[in-house]
Amino acid sequence: MKRFNTAGTCFPDQHYMVNIDRQVGYAARLVEQGEYFCINRGRQYGKTTTLAMLETNLTAEGFVVFSISFEGMSDKNFSSMESILAATTEEMGSPLDWKGIANLPERSEQLLRNALKANGETMEKKDFTYMVRNLCATSRCVLIIDEVDQAGNYPEFVKFLGLLREMYLKRTKMPTFQSIILAGVYDIKNLKLMMRPEEEHQYNSPWNIAVPFDVDMSLPADGIAAMLDEYRADHSLSFDAKAVAQLIYDYTSGYPFLVSRLCQIIDQKPYTWDKEGVLNAIRCLTTERNTLFDDMVKKVDQYPLLKVMLRDILFSGKRRAFATDEKYIQIAAMFNFIKNDNGSAAIACRLIETRLYNLFIAEEESSAIFASGQLDKNQFIHDGTLDMRHLIERFSLHFNDIYRPGHDDRFVEEQGRKIFLTYLRPVINGIGNYYCEAQTRDLTRTDVIIDYLGHQYIVELKIWRGNSYQEHGRQQLSDYLDYYHLEEGYLVSFCFNKDKEPGLRELSLGNRTIIEAIV
Repeated sequence: MKRFNTAGTCFPDQHYMVNIDRQVGYAARLVEQGEYFCINRGRQYGKTTTLAMLETNLTAEGFVVFSISFEGMSDKNFSSMESILAATTEEMGSPLDWKGIANLPERSEQLLRNALKANGETMEKKDFTYMVRNLCATSRCVLIIDEVDQAGNYPEFVKFLGLLREMYLKRTKMPTFQSIILAGVYDIKNLKLMMRPEEEHQYNSPWNIAVPFDVDMSLPADGIAAMLDEYRADHSLSFDAKAVAQLIYDYTSGYPFLVSRLCQIIDQKPYTWDKEGVLNAIRCLTTERNTLFDDMVKKVDQYPLLKVMLRDILFSGKRRAFATDEKYIQIAAMFNFIKNDNGSAAIACRLIETRLYNLFIAEEESSAIFASGQLDKNQFIHDGTLDMRHLIERFSLHFNDIYRPGHDDRFVEEQGRKIFLTYLRPVINGIGNYYCEAQTRDLTRTDVIIDYLGHQYIVELKIWRGNSYQEHGRQQLSDYLDYYHLEEGYLVSFCFNKDKEPGLRELSLGNRTIIEAIV
């Protein structure tokens, strides 16, 4: 029976997977057109699976595909151009492995064998080009190189790309690969980011012949539903595959690893295939260690200014234009931290957002407000529900005590939502989840959606801007409650007027109740 897979390449006959004919077909068309291109996406975004299916399709169409990976190669392999050529040739195989090569002359085959044997750990440029010329003389050959990031910080690899570029530009005079495909996280134009400062001068756009691989590789909700339909039939289950798929998509935005991992958790626990089961799986996923999240932490530590930018988007609500020429926008998009949301930089999906919140809030565990949340957490759970009214009341008391008048109001105003989430985190940790609605996250307003044991709570965090503005905010929250089919919502207003009246009040708007805390 098939299973969900999150470790390595997925195969349609072995694993439940969403149909990816869209990107495979797009790549095949580029190969037919004789293009060189790069597939660059974040970690575990389906690149290797796409390449595996592409290789199968191309082979069926009569192409000879050399599929290699730089993963696991040592420093020695990249110490010189000659060592890279030898390692590449070794990965390509030997003449005995080259099936499908039409009419390869016997003498050429013998010469190629001798060249490989004689050079051992190195290979001369002339021998490599001779080999490629002979291989491609009578067959349509394609070279696929996966995990090029492993070579990105080696200047000699840039020279290797230059050689491939040179061969491509001379394709009308000598046979060469019909297409070359590079796959990895780093785009070729961003190789400079991986190089040590003393090596940056060697970066000179060696791959400007590459065409964009401009196709969305995220998994659509209807594709996820089709996968769940197959799973449901195989296991003789009855559940609303379309609704479950939409909920999974809402939290993952179709990130392939996250989609598969959620399904895998539900299947293995097992949880129920409904809203409660999905939320339980999300709780597990946001607290587990895995290669994707470990890599996220490493990248945030590696680029301090990236960390500052992400914190500003999450906690301060600062709008950043999705300017592709800006270095840290490029980096954040390349690692799939952010996406283009109508021209603005937005966190890529709810799950990544929650993981980033947890990462940054963990740095505040020594703060007084975090300690207050830890001390108070047992007060808020009654019969499996979260007493949000009491929670925001207690938060208001702690906030006014810790950040009393005379504190840096500008700091508190910019960090108010961070302070609230820092208090909330130990209360729901391990049981509940939360995320901030991207559409309402700005300098003056943030809606926090909290999932706790199957119940949802909407808390709007707002900066006080006068009575009329506050009335508008209440109406916005009421409309939001209508959307979520909830009767009660919560409003935390950060007010920095000296004559403010802190405390809790209850308001009615139509058939909705709003509990407001002034802090």
